[in-house]
Amino acid sequence: MYRSVTVSALSDRSRPRTFLVGLFDDDQAVSGDHQGLDHRLGGALAEAIKRPELRRKLGQIHMLYPSGSVDRIIIAGLGERKSANLESLRIAAGQGLRAAHAASCEALAAAFPDIEGKPTLEDRATAIGEGIGMASLDFDEFLGKGRAEPGKSKASATVKVSVDRPMLSGVRRGLTLAASANYARRLAATPPNIASPAFFAAEARKLARKHQFKCSVMDEARLKRLGMGGILGVGKGSRNRPVLICLEYRPAGGRASDPVLLVGKTVTFDTGGYSLKISGAMAGMKYDKCGGMAVLGAMDAIGSLKPKVPVVALLPTVENMIGPDAFRVDDVLTMNNGVTVEVTNTDAEGRLILSDALAYGCRKYKPRAVVDLATLTGGVVVALGDHCAGLFCADDLLRERLVDAAELSGERLWQLPLWPEHRELMKGTHSDLVNSGARRAHPIQGAAFLSFFVGDEAPKRMPELPWAHIDIAGVAALDKARHHLPIGPTGFGVRLLAQLIDNWPSRSGKRSKS
Repeated sequence: MYRSVTVSALSDRSRPRTFLVGLFDDDQAVSGDHQGLDHRLGGALAEAIKRPELRRKLGQIHMLYPSGSVDRIIIAGLGERKSANLESLRIAAGQGLRAAHAASCEALAAAFPDIEGKPTLEDRATAIGEGIGMASLDFDEFLGKGRAEPGKSKASATVKVSVDRPMLSGVRRGLTLAASANYARRLAATPPNIASPAFFAAEARKLARKHQFKCSVMDEARLKRLGMGGILGVGKGSRNRPVLICLEYRPAGGRASDPVLLVGKTVTFDTGGYSLKISGAMAGMKYDKCGGMAVLGAMDAIGSLKPKVPVVALLPTVENMIGPDAFRVDDVLTMNNGVTVEVTNTDAEGRLILSDALAYGCRKYKPRAVVDLATLTGGVVVALGDHCAGLFCADDLLRERLVDAAELSGERLWQLPLWPEHRELMKGTHSDLVNSGARRAHPIQGAAFLSFFVGDEAPKRMPELPWAHIDIAGVAALDKARHHLPIGPTGFGVRLLAQLIDNWPSRSGKRSKS
């Protein structure tokens, strides 16, 4: 169920019955941010801070029931003041929203203190809106009679949130970003018997109508004419035929200019092909489309935010199955840019479909920069765990843009190396490349392989075109709830990409936000 959230300005005449208040764990008294509010609440916050059992660790929730005109106060812990950041606001606001919904609150007033590090008021308010919005989604769309609760409907509920007027635009922006992330999360959670390549082609067309994007869907016949050997090879084993989806955003009234190219791996289900995954490793492979869903979600946000830079999104969309026509180990595929690839592992399929999309997109659209997202390797999970994605980017300015966007969105990145020596790992004997080499430098191999398809000179040397590969295999989905996010897809990358694009025109060579 998705609980829609509306936001309005809190005025002197407002008489909210529920307050959501963020408090630091190490504050010994009510801070200046909350003194006026505490007076309005009859000193309830000052009393709560004095009580040792009411700890305010990050994400911790307490309910107070004061007498008078207020029904309840939801205290959301922000942890220690010195370590608080935008993500702290996101978590506390999200936890507070979930507590309010559990208490059947239909309206609440939210108040959060300033944090150190000097993020702007707009950034703080955006983070609060993101937290509230991201917490409003539960993955219960496919629950049936076996789990239905008597008297409860799946119909969406609305929660009305009031904030101080200076916070209003930022919170609205955060809710917009969260709604797009939730759109991606719902699509990622959709099971593979529904979410086929044709399903996503239809979804892209709906998104294009919503935002007046240009949309094209390249079917199997056109993919053959374009020499998309990677997409065709991976998709051969499925009755759900592969497609390449393209969405184009052009700013209204803007001069024609080179776009930013976004590419998202969209494998609707991955059996591993004939390099078959063991049964335990196959569960959750509907999430192998999360890179593409992040790009779709980002395009939804871009359509709402209307940034000044043009964007083209490509989603190579396949199902990797076993069948009489499925591709095999030892097959040699010819890719869109003429590079040949010997298949050494049919479970290294994501790089094959991404490579065709990258080569095609670079040649056709002449982008100013390229960013691809993919659940590409298990190796990045081993290397980095599930709290950050792996970033491969040799271009200093693009990397700084992404780091800035990551700090604003809370979707953390960690750079891994990619050197010409790593490309040697992918050289073939009977073909130009192999799609999977030895186990050494495993997460880097995926990026090294992709580097042969970015720009005209890529087969011969490292790409000169600004390009970033982001491996989201560890962060695309949660196997246990984390703060306000339930088990399931996280929508990682939606807000990161939207922030990247929206801030692009104002970005100089120096870091501009903390």
